[in-house]
Amino acid sequence: MLKLTLKKSVIGFNKKQKATVKALGLGKINSSAVQAESPAVLGMIRKVTHLLDVQTLPEPVEDNK
Repeated sequence: MLKLTLKKSVIGFNKKQKATVKALGLGKINSSAVQAESPAVLGMIRKVTHLLDVQTLPEPVEDNK
């Protein structure tokens, strides 16, 4: 799991980058979203790394009881 935080404003950036940030579930500066680590999400993050702070969260452990 990845925690994404928008660190810079999207004002002045390309429309595609604004749309990518919105598709990741981010709106305003310092807003955060948790996304699963998939090839599609990683590609989106790669396009807007200059706007984001990305943290890796530990996977939740499930009990088999």
